[in-house]
Amino acid sequence: MMSDTAALPVILIDDEHHIRMAAGQTLELDGYEVTTLEQAEPALGLIGTDWPGVVVTDINLPGMDGLELMRQVRAIDADLPVILITGHGDISMAVSAIRDGAYDFIEKPFASELLLDVVRRALDKRSLTLENRRLRDELDAQSAPGPRIIGNTPPIVALRQLSRSVADMPADILIQAETGCGKDLLARYLHEHGKRREHNFVAINCGAVPENLIESELFGHEAGAFTDAKTQRIGKFEHANGGTLFLDEIESMPMALQIKLLRVLEERAIERLGSNDVIPLDLRVIAATKVDLKQEAAAGRFREDLYYRLNVVRLDIPPLRKRREDIPLLFQHFALIASSQYGREIPQLSAERMHSLMTHDWPGNVRELRNLAERYVLLGESCTFDFDNRPITLAESTDGMTLSEQVERFEKMLIHTELGRHGGSIKDTLASLGLPRKTLYDKMKKYGLDKNDYKQ
Repeated sequence: MMSDTAALPVILIDDEHHIRMAAGQTLELDGYEVTTLEQAEPALGLIGTDWPGVVVTDINLPGMDGLELMRQVRAIDADLPVILITGHGDISMAVSAIRDGAYDFIEKPFASELLLDVVRRALDKRSLTLENRRLRDELDAQSAPGPRIIGNTPPIVALRQLSRSVADMPADILIQAETGCGKDLLARYLHEHGKRREHNFVAINCGAVPENLIESELFGHEAGAFTDAKTQRIGKFEHANGGTLFLDEIESMPMALQIKLLRVLEERAIERLGSNDVIPLDLRVIAATKVDLKQEAAAGRFREDLYYRLNVVRLDIPPLRKRREDIPLLFQHFALIASSQYGREIPQLSAERMHSLMTHDWPGNVRELRNLAERYVLLGESCTFDFDNRPITLAESTDGMTLSEQVERFEKMLIHTELGRHGGSIKDTLASLGLPRKTLYDKMKKYGLDKNDYKQ
């Protein structure tokens, strides 16, 4: 019968054909994705630091033996389990190998149940290791100074993971999102979590600089290059050398300048206006847009070759209406910042007002929510939500959700509100909601609520 181990990979290495085939079939029947090899060397090309499987290898192999393979696997990832298959005369060698880091050993001839038991335990350990590693990385990223990507909904978790994975990649990046989603914040996050963090982060809004000045802003100029160019000027590209250049509203860049930008991206060098000297560059370019550049290129309003050059790595920030479950956490975060900035207590937000926040469409996205949180801290209950009195249609409030999904959303919002009102106190929250302690803990775990997030 197929178990819940389906798709977990196992590499099985043994030069004896009948053992390799029998053990491989045993593992496959239990639902594993098995790769069988008769030599050790090819296995090294199949694993990596985040590979979720285990290696089962005979000690005595032609060429690289199982012990040397174990040492090389541990050099790639010291936590990757290696299970050794031994002959009768290799027992002392296998025991020594366990002291050197092998997960376990199996003595020939072995029963199928023994093989499956050892592999299951090794895969459980591997799964726990990778999960702890992921949580540790996420905690480090969220507790590090600088910009944070806040939220627990699947699209924002995926964005956070992808952003961390590309932070140190040399490729330029295109960020696409609606107004107010945090394109500048994401660009700064990429810079601060990458190898270039010690160098400059230079931002320029292509739509805010007059067309006749933007070329000088980007490339710089020599004294006398044009009228009023009385002194030499270092441009944004040169100032960002070694670091990151963020080009916001890239769709507003004049067509003639797009050609020069493409050349810079290809050659990684610039010439100041009025100079023939080539200045080499070592920088990453992050471009951001609120429109679909592919459609702009098709309409002739943006260079197609530049679009494809920028679109090597693309990050899409979901609008707030697509991540409504993050609204309470974001509101709390912005309210805490405003409370510290203005020296004001955070007024308790009523369940009705939280419901209003959750059902609003947020055309201004996170920026709109942040502004509202600041206004609420300053004005308290006298603060009017701009959307408080507008009629809410069924489509807006449910967003295609089932009844049970709507009930869960409202339940999460109520628990969040009470935890916030009581500063994360479980005792007071239990009393206000009239829930048994285990029920509250179960629901907090279900909705990803942590009492520490509410301590002020």
